[in-house]
Order: sequence, then structure tokens, then C-alpha cells
Amino acid sequence: MTESDRLGTASGGAGTRSRGGRPRASSRRTLEDAASELFLEQGYARTTIDQIAQRAGVGRNTFFNYFAAKSDLLWLDADETISALPEILGAAPHDLAPSSALEHVIVALAARHPHRAVPIALSQREPMATHEEFLAAGLARFLLVARELADFLRRRVVDDVDANSVRAAANAAAAAAATGAGAWALAGVERGDLTVAVAAAVAPVCRGFAPVLDRPGR
Repeated sequence: MTESDRLGTASGGAGTRSRGGRPRASSRRTLEDAASELFLEQGYARTTIDQIAQRAGVGRNTFFNYFAAKSDLLWLDADETISALPEILGAAPHDLAPSSALEHVIVALAARHPHRAVPIALSQREPMATHEEFLAAGLARFLLVARELADFLRRRVVDDVDANSVRAAANAAAAAAATGAGAWALAGVERGDLTVAVAAAVAPVCRGFAPVLDRPGR
């Protein structure tokens, strides 16, 4: 759902919703819409899974068919993009140096993300009072991406490259990508291209690690 769609839902959805909630429709987006409304109305902490399910017109068990926890609703758009990372890693050109390959896959991942899809963990963080949950759930996603990048790099570098250097490069590149994506998301409706923002943040980091990662084999 786009940011403009989300704001429209929050401001006008109550007028069209029946007293018992929406017609029964079990989908990830329906649950996200319901959660967005409730988070804006009463805050994240005061909203329960039962309330979200009722507002969406589904049962509690249906909620858990789509989400493991309430916090997953904050990251729906980001999670869909992150799930494409293994495919992008597998398709990375084999003739790229490790540092260039790292930069390539992160930029390709950003390019996969829909232009106007801003996770509500970022776009509505203040009105929904999700700061603490944002930090906790965001860290888990950061660590997941960093671990996959480190595994990818380990397969690309020569054997005598220190494992700690590989992890440091992956962590730094993931942090740079998160910084670029966060700045893009918080720029509001006039934001530019996510791919450009992420590429600008990641490029100096990857190139800085090039002397270590791109060391030729003996």
C-alpha cells in the first residue's frame, strides 16, 4: 500500500466500515490496513492482535496465518523486499570483484522495492508511537541481511581474507543501506529514488573495503 493510500485509509475508512468490521477477507494487506488504522487511533502499544483481526473481519488464527507477531505489520513492505535477497545474491555476476559484488546486490535489492512502498515502521513512527518496537524489530531485520551478505562475501573472497573483515564489511554495508533507505523513507512524499539514495550511501563503504575484500589469491 502506498503512503497516500495509507493516509486515506486512516482518515476515511471509518465511514465505510460496517459496525462489525470489514467483510471477511483474509489477506496480508487487509490486516495491514486494519492495523494502520488502529495504530493511528490508539497507538501501537495499546492495539492488540484481537483488535486488528476484528477490524479486518477475520479470526485470530487467520492473523497468525500471515504474521508471527504484531510487529511484523510494521515492516510488511520491507519484508517483501528482503525476501528477494537470496535470489539477488544468486544472480550476482561472477566476474565482479567482491566489493563490487557487494555493492551490486545491495543496489539491486533497493531497485526491487516498489517506489512508493514505505513501511509504516518508518512513515508513521511518531503518530503510532512505535519507536521502541521500531528499534527492536528493525535490528532483527538488519542482522538477517548482514548475515546473508557476509555469507555471500565469504564465498567470493580468497581464503586468506580474515573472517572478521568479511563480517565488518557486510555489517557496514548493511548499515549504510539502512541509513540510505531510512533517509529516503523519512523524506516524505517528495522523496526521490530509493535506488539512488541507497547507492550513494553504500558505494563509499564498499569501495573503502575493496583493498581487503578484493585481494587476489596467492
